[in-house]
Amino acid sequence: MKRLLMVITLGMSLAVSGFAQSDLQPVVIVRLTKSEPITVKQYRTELERMEKQAGRVLDAAERRQVLDVMINEKLALQAAERDKIVISDNEINQQIQQLRSSMAQQVGRQPTDAEFALALRNETGMEIPAFREQLRRQLITQKYLVSKKQDLFNSIKPPTETEILNTYTLAKTQFIRPETVRFSMIQVPFGADAAARAKAKEVADRLVREIGSNPAKFDEAVVRGQAPNAGYQAGDGGYLPRNLEAQQVVGPEFIATAFSLKQGEVSKLIEGARGYQIIKVTETYEQKSLELDDVFQLGTRMTVRDYIGNAMFQERQQAALARATQELVTELRAGNPFQIFENNLKW
Repeated sequence: MKRLLMVITLGMSLAVSGFAQSDLQPVVIVRLTKSEPITVKQYRTELERMEKQAGRVLDAAERRQVLDVMINEKLALQAAERDKIVISDNEINQQIQQLRSSMAQQVGRQPTDAEFALALRNETGMEIPAFREQLRRQLITQKYLVSKKQDLFNSIKPPTETEILNTYTLAKTQFIRPETVRFSMIQVPFGADAAARAKAKEVADRLVREIGSNPAKFDEAVVRGQAPNAGYQAGDGGYLPRNLEAQQVVGPEFIATAFSLKQGEVSKLIEGARGYQIIKVTETYEQKSLELDDVFQLGTRMTVRDYIGNAMFQERQQAALARATQELVTELRAGNPFQIFENNLKW
């Protein structure tokens, strides 16, 4: 019995050891400036992450594309290290802060650390330390690319007035601003259960009685709603276009109510998707075909001319980036400074 147990234990140990050894085997060795492997485990982890994002299993061609990207990154990082290109923690922190600011704009407040970490995990499949490392690699690669292809990026010219006018003329029928209102809103969230919803209805009914149809009373309630523990939320609701996309977000009743009001009028109580709402329309805009000097996006100073010019310039930047990236990859791969182990790609 003892001998049998020893044989079983030894067999299990060899199996575990073999699996670990397989995970550490290289699928590629990159040798631009030094010998550096991409292991089976690293490749498998990246494939799993990409498949999770795609929501499906990658086919053979796509799996090979993932490997090519990993090889290109290793080559660029080795070349950047050779040329003494580095990225500071401060530069990484600035990029992360931009992401947090973008998230704050979407949710209407600064996210907590836990909320930000959860959003990153859902979006990228990474925890913050792994995301910071990926960001560091990306920033180094970008910095190296710009340093090597600066002349190409400097040659990008902004579109001329004639080019902007020609683009506008071809797409003029698309530049139509729908009927739009800006509104201020009071919202009493439903809560998590029936009792919380009933309490929210009591608060909403009280506010309706206090405000009635009086715009001044509505404004007073909005100010009170911005205080801590007010029991409801209040503030500027932004611009609401009258189209199907907006209706899918706020619901048919909200759209119908908002566009039945004149500027300055207060609504009846609305039962929304997340709470009871009262709104006051603060600005109204009729449907309009936009000219070049009209504001493209309400609430900003961006004109149609600005929008078209920026879009055309960004297209040229993207084209230059694609060309620069391809040129750099070709240069880095010259002489085959890497070896692929095809047998280790099969599992």
